[in-house]
Amino acid sequence: MRKKKVAGVFMSMMLAAGVMAGCSSSTSGTAENSGGKGGTIKVGANLELSGGVASYGQSIKEGVELAIDEINKKGIDGKKLQLVTVDNKSDASESTNGALKLITQDKVSAIIGAATTTDTLAEAQIAHDNKVPFITPSGTGSVVTVKDGKLNDYAFRTCFIDPFQGTVAAKFATNTLKVKKAAVLIDSSSDYSKGLAASFKDYLKKNGGQVVSEEAYVAKDTDFHSQLTRIKATNPEFIYIPGYYQEVGLIVKQARELGLNVPMLGGDGWDSPTLVQLAGKDALNNTFITNNYSSGDTDPKVQAFVKAFKAKYNGKSPDAFNALGYDSVYFLADAIKRAGSGDPQKIEKALAATDGLDLVTGKMKLDKNHDPIKSAVILEYNKGEQVFKTKVNPE
Repeated sequence: MRKKKVAGVFMSMMLAAGVMAGCSSSTSGTAENSGGKGGTIKVGANLELSGGVASYGQSIKEGVELAIDEINKKGIDGKKLQLVTVDNKSDASESTNGALKLITQDKVSAIIGAATTTDTLAEAQIAHDNKVPFITPSGTGSVVTVKDGKLNDYAFRTCFIDPFQGTVAAKFATNTLKVKKAAVLIDSSSDYSKGLAASFKDYLKKNGGQVVSEEAYVAKDTDFHSQLTRIKATNPEFIYIPGYYQEVGLIVKQARELGLNVPMLGGDGWDSPTLVQLAGKDALNNTFITNNYSSGDTDPKVQAFVKAFKAKYNGKSPDAFNALGYDSVYFLADAIKRAGSGDPQKIEKALAATDGLDLVTGKMKLDKNHDPIKSAVILEYNKGEQVFKTKVNPE
């Protein structure tokens, strides 16, 4: 473990030195991309392809590759997109290293990724310092684009943000499920989990609800019986669990075993086939998630995407991370076309000016913080399958 850590630190130092010495080389890479050596524009993908949340990164990559295949059939003003992928291994330091490599060595014009808020934040300053835009498909934390009150001009996202998602969850609990007494179980090591929980509790309390129990765990925990036993003693009508699928699957399973049969709800972090494997189909009945998209949405654009995805991936139904990866590439391609260039700084300005772009996960309009104003969907698990429940529009 120590040897691996030292090697990682050495690698980061070497790559960081490349940034300091290589900002001018990045500029020459910009010229190459804008001119289109070989008629291509390089796009990086910094994704969690292994490690704790590999399901997210792998799904995003599938959506990205489908979009690039489609776009390259026609090209963008005669140029094609060339994808360069790095695996950040679901680790923040690896995400930093991956961004450094993509920018200083591969000379990409923009980066897609990372998937989680933590891994995305790890590349944010690198992208800003080198003036290369990045688009996170699913990094929902508000701090990705605005930190300490300051906008990162080169940070963009395709997903909605945590405060909106947490508020949607609370609205659904109070207005649709008609519950008032909620328990909250969060991952105290996750900015994502804490952010959703904060907005959920705020809306619930302002609208006559009560948080009767609040418990916490940390990522990679596997035994949640103590927290769940304390929650059960408070007789909640509902449990909000804004975590990631690895722990949530076990939490749901153990909760049902303890006789906690109340409705449960979480965020897009639940969205993985592995969740069903961990929790079991029956345990997931009467659980719900907020998400960016549903394959059951009858919108023609959604159904066209579902058809194309199934054709490419042997009948597999696309999840929200597939859709967000796909939309991120179309978001970028639209900006490249309007910029008329592969120059990262011109692409950044075009991305910021996006207004009304029609994508699979909704119309893309950015606010002043580079955050999309878009709808959310509520999905219900029924025998292990996600069923489209309703769509919630921003106010």
